[in-house]
Amino acid sequence: MGTRDDGWHLDEGELLAPGLSALRRLGGGAAYEAWLCFDEVTWSPVVVKVLRPSQVEDESSRRGLRREVLALATVNHPVVVRWLRDGQDGDRPHVVLEHIDGPRLSSLIRRYGRLQEQQYLPLAIDVAAALHYFRHIGWTHLDIKPSNVIMGAPARLIDLSVARTEEDARLLRHPIGTDAYMSPEQCDPGASHEHGGPVPSFASDVWGLGATLFHAVAGTRPFEHGDPDARDVRLRFPQLVAAPAALPDDVPPVVAEVIAACLRVDPDARPLPHEVAEALEPVLAGLPRGSLAGFKIRG
Repeated sequence: MGTRDDGWHLDEGELLAPGLSALRRLGGGAAYEAWLCFDEVTWSPVVVKVLRPSQVEDESSRRGLRREVLALATVNHPVVVRWLRDGQDGDRPHVVLEHIDGPRLSSLIRRYGRLQEQQYLPLAIDVAAALHYFRHIGWTHLDIKPSNVIMGAPARLIDLSVARTEEDARLLRHPIGTDAYMSPEQCDPGASHEHGGPVPSFASDVWGLGATLFHAVAGTRPFEHGDPDARDVRLRFPQLVAAPAALPDDVPPVVAEVIAACLRVDPDARPLPHEVAEALEPVLAGLPRGSLAGFKIRG
């Protein structure tokens, strides 16, 4: 992971790039920092993902930025964060994204524990709609997880840093994604190619949705923590050898069935994204109307 020492250390009001005044640092990963900036072009707050100083000359990181910009420019859906513009050739290569006001799903779970039906059902339906669109245009997200979902009406899916066309996803030979939410075929795609097993595809995102929904419904992840330093992939990725944990007894049967279906080992046995939405919409519609204040009612 990146550190604050490998960062830009901008003062409030300092220009990150022309027209982009830094407000505060939001966080970051191994290759990027994320900054909240005021944008003089849209005259509004925006999020700027910028390569860390150590990564500016790294061709792999620059290629990743180009790939993310292409993904953002291609995926145009109400549930997916919008790309505004990018600056790949300056001193601080970056991409400018809309600023979405709302908590991340991961933050809500960490603070309050498991979510209520009127919270997790709309987010699951919204993310399933986005994944339906990804599949329609031939793209995969490959990193569906609670920290990449911002709660709202609709929920919003963020971070396309590892998104790929489905054709490119099927060619992967190394793990891509976040360990706890990766489908089995994402965990060891090289072995799958060697032995004729399943490879990453749009169905991998359905798994990610299932793991994310499980976490929202249960308040815990579906699998135990693996050892990120283990040489044996079965120790790093428990989902390769273990069944998901049991859901709480009070989870509606349809919801439990949907989650179990999304987490099937065989990608071909998982539901299509629109089938997830269609299964959950009647459950949402059947909730008392008074409990849906602030959430979008579908159907």
